[in-house]
Amino acid sequence: MRNRYVIAMALLVTTALVGGVAGPAAGAQPTMESSTIENPTGGPSVHQTDDACGFPVEMTDATGTTITLDERPERITTINPSAAQTLWEIGARDRVVGVTQYAAYLDGAGEKTDVSAEGFGVSVERVVDTDPDLVLAPNASAGQVEALREQGLTVYHFPAATSVEDIAEKTEITGRLVGNCEAAAETNEEMNQAVTDAENRTADLDRPAALYPLGDGFVAGGNTFINEIMQIGGTDNVAAAEGDGYPQLSNEIILQTDPKLILVTDPEASILDEEPYASTTAGVEGNYVVMNVNYLNQPAPRSVIESTETLATAVEELQTEDEEAADGEDTTDGENGTNDGENGTSDGEDGTSDGEDGSESQAPGFGVVTALIAALAAALIARRQ
Repeated sequence: MRNRYVIAMALLVTTALVGGVAGPAAGAQPTMESSTIENPTGGPSVHQTDDACGFPVEMTDATGTTITLDERPERITTINPSAAQTLWEIGARDRVVGVTQYAAYLDGAGEKTDVSAEGFGVSVERVVDTDPDLVLAPNASAGQVEALREQGLTVYHFPAATSVEDIAEKTEITGRLVGNCEAAAETNEEMNQAVTDAENRTADLDRPAALYPLGDGFVAGGNTFINEIMQIGGTDNVAAAEGDGYPQLSNEIILQTDPKLILVTDPEASILDEEPYASTTAGVEGNYVVMNVNYLNQPAPRSVIESTETLATAVEELQTEDEEAADGEDTTDGENGTNDGENGTSDGEDGTSDGEDGSESQAPGFGVVTALIAALAAALIARRQ
């Protein structure tokens, strides 16, 4: 029987379209003499009033475009759910008029207009129909951003966030754009404290080798938000050494990495019954942790808070189980420190794959079908962000 490390089971399925609502208009806040503040890290520069969160404000986004907001935006549309989650966290949800389908898990999101397209991305027409003062576009394509700007919309495009530092900067910028700077700072403080807590909880524990499989051999590799969560939560992401982003690994490579803990978003953890995962240490011992799919896939403050706590708890419980098992083996009926004769192997499988010998995402002859699957997997992750 599996030892299930089921820490969080808040998997939310978002498939239905949600209705729309319009927000009230408001006048501009008083402003004072303005100045320009340069970001020492080379990020966006901010032209703002002496009132640190006043208007007008000018900010340069990831596309190199400078946008100007003369007044506090009262109608905000988000075209990726991480932006919506951030606005919820900093107390600006009442001014949000448009969200994508993957933001449906947020309380009250059903009252907003769903701007998702029928396929991937967002519908420009639906975004325009929300009549936004500001469109927030994290992790969106430059083409989508340009298409929205061609309709006369004010769009701020964020670069991809792959670290807590990136998320903190994105939260601070979002707070500045919508006039909720103090709430953004408080949110970042809560997030940073959660990171510290998770790291302290696991500092003296063994770091289990871990893997987050997405199906068909695709995994979360290095230089991703998910990899950052795995490190903070007290694990070593075995896929980080195999490539950045979301590479597709062969069965043989997955078996060689031999994760002891597998992250899943399916409460049944059905992937552990499939090869090659069933023959890894995690599959043989039934070691998995159920993560919230929205939090794990959306680089935003609440995602960091919830995901790092969930994973740190799983690491603590895994270590406790290992220590209890070791104590039991040392005292089993006086049999010289041995167990009941099991040799620690699985049910006879030899740990080999079906002949694949490397990471398919890097191998020559990467086929059309596989390429399409890779693109769809990456796009799905991006859309959920």
